[in-house]
Amino acid sequence: MKYNRRNFIRNTASVAAAMSVTGLTGCAGSGKKENREKSSGDVKWPVIEGPHTPKLCVGAGINSDEKQMQFIKQMGVDYVLMGGPRIPWKAEELRAVMDRYTANGLTVINMMIGGHNNAIYGREGRDEEIAKIKESIVAAGAAGLPVIEYNWYIDRLMEGYYEKKGRGDSGITAYDYAPVKDLPAKPEIGTFTAEQVWDNITYFLKEVIPVAEKAGVRLALHPNDPPAPISHGSPQIMATYEGWKRLLDIVKSPANGMTYDPGVCREMGLDPVEVLRYMGSRDQINHAHYRNVTTQEAYNKYEEVFFDVGEVNLFAVMHEFFKVGYTRGIYPEHPRFFTRDTEFPGYVAGRGYPGGGSNTGQVYNVAYARAMMQAVQSL
Repeated sequence: MKYNRRNFIRNTASVAAAMSVTGLTGCAGSGKKENREKSSGDVKWPVIEGPHTPKLCVGAGINSDEKQMQFIKQMGVDYVLMGGPRIPWKAEELRAVMDRYTANGLTVINMMIGGHNNAIYGREGRDEEIAKIKESIVAAGAAGLPVIEYNWYIDRLMEGYYEKKGRGDSGITAYDYAPVKDLPAKPEIGTFTAEQVWDNITYFLKEVIPVAEKAGVRLALHPNDPPAPISHGSPQIMATYEGWKRLLDIVKSPANGMTYDPGVCREMGLDPVEVLRYMGSRDQINHAHYRNVTTQEAYNKYEEVFFDVGEVNLFAVMHEFFKVGYTRGIYPEHPRFFTRDTEFPGYVAGRGYPGGGSNTGQVYNVAYARAMMQAVQSL
């Protein structure tokens, strides 16, 4: 055969394509034989989300206008999450918010609930707060809201965050525990032992999870982030893998779940895929984040970076979502700062945590997450 330039290019492309399919199949790990032998030509494009796949979602607001909703749709996203109203929630007010999004082609998949500090601290008034949480859960079920997210911090140690410049003068969020580890407790909060915090959350879950089960609503507790061992003098019980497992065992129910976050896993020096596999096997991942970090010292020093330069294998994470049968929301969060955003109306200043103000960064995150999702689905 005469190896002219055209033949060389054609043959090289064929070899590269074969290597690409083989490489993707290898990355997928074990699977059905027919999946391993499938070629890229057997996949019908575009591959999209459906009832049996995870759903990409982004943050929005109760009062977001139609321009913001249009922006979300232009990203190719059909699901949103947001902070909920003051407790107790009412079914009619939730429906009003959800219907407005539905009219613009979007589904509200998750709302964050708050206003239960007395329950967290185990103080007088906690039973009244828990009663309002229960009422809110019932309202969510009646309105068709599938997931309620919540936090359990004694006092979140935000003081360790600082800004760094990334590639091309982009904005990177970094964290260093050393300068803030000995910050004292705030007088209005005080200090707690780990077992006091565990007693309080156990009391809370045993009250609210039966209500959530009956309402058809799942609760998702976000792990402590930053995962500092001590925050303002009190231990953080949701800052260890052992703590996560203990939480899931308090009430063994799909309604008692967590928000899975591969970034937090890596910040703690954990294998994000292993954690996802454990939680997913129990059907207790009720919401998920998707982001990347580089860790200089587990728990104590790390940087939140662009998805393509972090230490988390986000392809492996996405593949595991599909392997465990996860079908709820995945939020590609903490968008990095792009200077381009400052040129557009409505820009909200802030390079640092939580990455506010970067519409460009959000588009990048969504595009990357969708590429990983389509790559997995094409296997």
